[in-house]
Amino acid sequence: MGFTQGFFTAASAAENAFRWASEGAPELPNFITVLHHFFIGTSFGDFIHKWENVIFSLIIVVFLVLIAKLASRKPSLIPGKLQNLVEMIVEALHNFVVGILGPQGKHFVPFLGTLFIYILCMNLFGLFPLMKSPTSSINTTVALAICVFLYVQYTGIRRNGIIGYIDHMMGQPRNLIGIVLVPLMLPLHIVEELAKPMSLSLRLFGNITGEDVLIYIFVGLGVAVLSFTHLPVGIPLQIPFIFLAILTSFIQALVFMLLSTIYFSLMLPHHEEEEHH
Repeated sequence: MGFTQGFFTAASAAENAFRWASEGAPELPNFITVLHHFFIGTSFGDFIHKWENVIFSLIIVVFLVLIAKLASRKPSLIPGKLQNLVEMIVEALHNFVVGILGPQGKHFVPFLGTLFIYILCMNLFGLFPLMKSPTSSINTTVALAICVFLYVQYTGIRRNGIIGYIDHMMGQPRNLIGIVLVPLMLPLHIVEELAKPMSLSLRLFGNITGEDVLIYIFVGLGVAVLSFTHLPVGIPLQIPFIFLAILTSFIQALVFMLLSTIYFSLMLPHHEEEEHH
């Protein structure tokens, strides 16, 4: 009975996720939806509405580039507050990635570190008034997951060679049993690799969308409580959930980077891991 109930609960959650991905989950208005309201029916209004998530993603890119530029503009042995903060973040990300991948992980720190910072900023961006989290769109999370997938496969081919990559996908058969299991292991490994970007994208999309929906609901409840005043304000019932959203935004960015790091680790040649140990 519990299994059946759990199965239908999971199926319902998946159905809601795909419905939100196609129709859009309820969310608080942002400045693009406000502009679209004023320019509805015009080419400009249609353009900004269609590319809404891309616009917010580019805003975050510009913000991060400016921060990096300001932090590295005048480097000194005695760093200022901004330079010191950026160096602490970079050092923490470096230690995290190298701690998992070993010395060869230094090569992947720029990609994985940027991935974490970018996703974290996108997750948090929707908590500011009139802004939106681009990661609440399945298109954004799928694009990020595809980037990880392609880089992991490229790394596997480059580090192992074509023969070594195919050998890895076949389960590295070294005896008769392994050779017999190749027709089973090869499709399983291919499905496993294809499932990784789907898992990454749906996990991030579902959690950030859930945060937005939760905040939207409690903002609506707060306004409904004071509806008798006929004022466009309400009780800020959403404030506790904003702090929860900050925590889960950090966790989801960390999980995305951690899983991506593990995918690289699984694709790297085993002899490099043995040397590290």
